[in-house]
Amino acid sequence: MLFILIVGMPGSGKSVVVEVARDLGLPVYTMGDVVREETSRRFGVITPELMVSTSRDLRRERGDNIVAVKTIERIREKEGAVVIDGVRSLVEVNEFRRHGEVIIIAVHASPRTRFKRLLERKRPGDPASYSEFLKRDMTELEFGVGNVIALADYMIVNESSIEDAKKEAVRILREVVEKHG
Repeated sequence: MLFILIVGMPGSGKSVVVEVARDLGLPVYTMGDVVREETSRRFGVITPELMVSTSRDLRRERGDNIVAVKTIERIREKEGAVVIDGVRSLVEVNEFRRHGEVIIIAVHASPRTRFKRLLERKRPGDPASYSEFLKRDMTELEFGVGNVIALADYMIVNESSIEDAKKEAVRILREVVEKHG
């Protein structure tokens, strides 16, 4: 099995790459779904704050690899490539490596660009101020996302247009599947 792990800071454009993967017919699994379901089970409601708290609690209670383990359990037994959205640490990367080949695609955009995008998209939990934005970045970095980005096999710099990011994602995903899938 080939795991194509998508990583990036909030607002970098991971969802653009995931959308391209789906358009190319690749199965996509989102690690945040594990945390969302556990948050809902524990609290009956999902908020960004409860998601972060549940994510930390899960890792403390069951190990830093637990979200990866639960994501892998969701994958149907089949050969080929699958895209994993939301990997956050090298412990998680190594869990995927125990079950197959791993290719990491990082999506990067500058803090200024990401903050602007997050202000415009207005998802629940998106920051309303730059200090909230920095706090959220620090939370992601505490999980270890920066280490995964640093060790990525491919990097998509997403500073210009969605169209450019999509073209680069198509090129990279096709290349990865051709070489490794």
